Amino acid sequence: MLLFGCVLMSLQACTGGSPQGPAPSPEAPDGVSTEYEALENDEDVFPLTGKPSTGRADHRVVSVMINNHTKARPQSGLSQADIVFEVLAEGQITRFLALFHSQLPDTIGPVRSARPYFNELASGFEALYVYHGASKAINRHVAESGIPYLDAAGYDNNGWLFERSTERKAPHNSYLLTQGMERFMKEKGYTNPDSIEALPFEKENGASAEGTPIDKVKVVYSERPEETVTYSVREAEGNFDRSSDGKPSVDHENGERLVMDNVWIVETRHTIIDSQGRRAIDLNSGGNGYLLRKGKIIEAEWKNVNGRILPYRDGRPIRFTPGKTWVNIIPEQARIETTYRK
Repeated sequence: MLLFGCVLMSLQACTGGSPQGPAPSPEAPDGVSTEYEALENDEDVFPLTGKPSTGRADHRVVSVMINNHTKARPQSGLSQADIVFEVLAEGQITRFLALFHSQLPDTIGPVRSARPYFNELASGFEALYVYHGASKAINRHVAESGIPYLDAAGYDNNGWLFERSTERKAPHNSYLLTQGMERFMKEKGYTNPDSIEALPFEKENGASAEGTPIDKVKVVYSERPEETVTYSVREAEGNFDRSSDGKPSVDHENGERLVMDNVWIVETRHTIIDSQGRRAIDLNSGGNGYLLRKGKIIEAEWKNVNGRILPYRDGRPIRFTPGKTWVNIIPEQARIETTYRK
């Protein structure tokens, strides 16, 4: 495992930094407060975790499309992701967009194909968007979006940027080798942003009484076949163990259980757009949400603020607990089962 700053700090020296100015402050919908505890441009804090950094934290975020088919589990690198978005792809099978900033593992994957709504999510963080393959229309959409991107189809199994694992069969075996990232970024002329807007975080070890104590929350995408995600509270720490289809979620590379400090469940409209079950997903209109943190659940609303899906209550932002965050974007009809603490 490498600290991400160590990988990309030399990149900024090589490519000269972004000509753009600092990221703008959040612009919330009318009547919604943007009162954040200012962490923006704080060089001592990683903007996507709110945790202390050992150096500058303004290198570019890398976002990677990761396969979540049963044949792709356990995945590699997820234990080092700052944020993971989990969204339906085809049928009732979800796919991940993992955002890496404070850390960058050596191997990430399996990497899968692009979808426009994942590209939208990556754009909200000015992230490099990494995927493996897409239709001509989606490739064109990505290219025209202006976001820096990396399509593994052009580097498939080339030995220095992507590798096909012999342990699994395609399309569940393409992995990003991050040792090649600096070379790729230099060849493409991609630069780092001048700064990255921080998520709204509480102060480290801040106390909050908001929310109702829980033991676990289960998101049911499908029962036959089983497609479920469960978050179980670690009572002592108040953070959450993730399980998929009743089995603990772990990182293939280091065996670590996937544990997150925040779970942000967002309900929105999903529309099937083709015979393969592909979707259009509304990431703009707002709606109901549930924020899990410190062993509690908070009923909230979500708002799209400059491309980021953030929690609000009574028109004011709710701050995340410093640490890792997992975001489930689910259909409005998906079932959520909550077990409250007795």
